[in-house]
Amino acid sequence: MRRIQHSEVRGRLVDAAAVAVLTYQIIVAALDPPGPAFAGPVALVWLAGAAAGLPLLVRRRWPVQVFAVVTMVAATCTAAGVVGFGVIFLIWMPVAVAAYSAAAVTDWSPALFVLAAGLAAPAATIPWLYWRTGVTPASAPQSEAPLWWQVETGIAVVVIAFAWAAGRLVQWRRELQIEEAQRMARDAVADERLRIARELHDIVGHSLSLITVKATIANHLADEKPAESRAALQTIEKTSRSALTEIRRLLDVMRDDGEPAAARTPAPGAADLPELVERLRSPELQIDLDLDLELAGRLPTAVGLTVYRIVQESLTNVIKHADASRCRVAVRSGGGEVHIEITDDGRGPASSRRRRTGQGLIGMRERVSMYGGRLTTGPGPEGGFQVAAAIPYTPAEEDS
Repeated sequence: MRRIQHSEVRGRLVDAAAVAVLTYQIIVAALDPPGPAFAGPVALVWLAGAAAGLPLLVRRRWPVQVFAVVTMVAATCTAAGVVGFGVIFLIWMPVAVAAYSAAAVTDWSPALFVLAAGLAAPAATIPWLYWRTGVTPASAPQSEAPLWWQVETGIAVVVIAFAWAAGRLVQWRRELQIEEAQRMARDAVADERLRIARELHDIVGHSLSLITVKATIANHLADEKPAESRAALQTIEKTSRSALTEIRRLLDVMRDDGEPAAARTPAPGAADLPELVERLRSPELQIDLDLDLELAGRLPTAVGLTVYRIVQESLTNVIKHADASRCRVAVRSGGGEVHIEITDDGRGPASSRRRRTGQGLIGMRERVSMYGGRLTTGPGPEGGFQVAAAIPYTPAEEDS
C-alpha cells in the first residue's frame, strides 16, 4: 500500500510539472510567436493557456472528459486566433496528452472516436484560421518557422496520432499482462488440484491397503464363522483390492511423463510439523512452533496434510522472500476448527511479498476452500507478513 501511494504522488508531481511547462509554452508562443502575434488582450492569452493545460492535472481520473475539454479549448483558441502562428501545434499538445490517456484506458469504439475527434479538430480549425486571417509566408518574412497551414496542420495531426497510438500500445500490453496473470492463476489452481489429487490418492491408497490387510486376516480366521461372514469378507477383500488398483491406475495417468510414481508412504500431517520446522530453522531464521500434539493426533489425515502443506508453503515463502529473522507458527483448535497462523518479522514490503508469492497463496486458498475454510493474508499486526487459516474438521476416529 505504501508503495502504491508513493507511485501516485510521484505521478501527480510529474503531471503538475509537465502542465506548468506546457501552459507556459502555450502562453509564450501566443505572445511572442515566430509569425504575427495575437493582438488581443494579454489576459485572454493567459486564460487560454490555463484552460488548455490545467485540465491535464486530472487526466488520470477522467481521461475521456479531459480530452473533450482540452479539444474544445484548443479548437476554440485556434479558430479565434489566440495562438502563435508558426507554433500553433503547441495549443494542441494538451490534446495529444489527453488522447494518450483516453486511448490507454478505453475500449476500441470510444478510442476510435477519440482519434477521429482529435484529428478532425486541428484539420478543420488551423486551415480556417489561415484562410480567415490571410496569413502567408510573406506576412512575416523573418519568421523562424514556416507559416504554411499544411505544415502546422500536419504537425498537430501527427503528434496527436502518435500519442493515441502510444496509448493503445499501453492498453494492449496491460491486456496481455492481465491475460498472463489469469493464465498463471488458472495453471496454479490446476497444478494444486492435481497435487491434492495425488496426495488424496496416497491417503486413500494407504487406507484401502489397511482395509485389505484386515479383511485378508479376518478371512483367514473365518473358519469358525458362518459361511455368510466368509462371503462378506471375501467381497470386502476383492472390492478393496480392485478399488486400490483402479485408483492407482487413474492417478498414475494424471502424472507427467517421466515423473516417478509416488512413494507408498503415509502422507505427512500436523504431527510432522516439528520435524519440518527443525529442518528449515537456521541461524538466520529462528522459527517458533506452537503446536498442540493432542490436536495433531485428532485431525483427519487429509486435514492434517492440508495443515502441513500450508505451513510448509508459508515457511518456504518466508525463507525466499521475507528477509526475516524470526517466524512464529501456531496450530491450535477452537470452535470445531483448526487454526493455523504463520507470522514473520520480514522487512520486505507486503505488497511486493504478495506479488512474488502469489502462486503459493493461490494453492493455499484452493486447499482451504476444499473444506469450506477461510484464508487471510497480509501485513502482520506488528509488521512483517501473516498467513492465517481456519479449517473445519471432525476428529478422526482411532484405529481399532
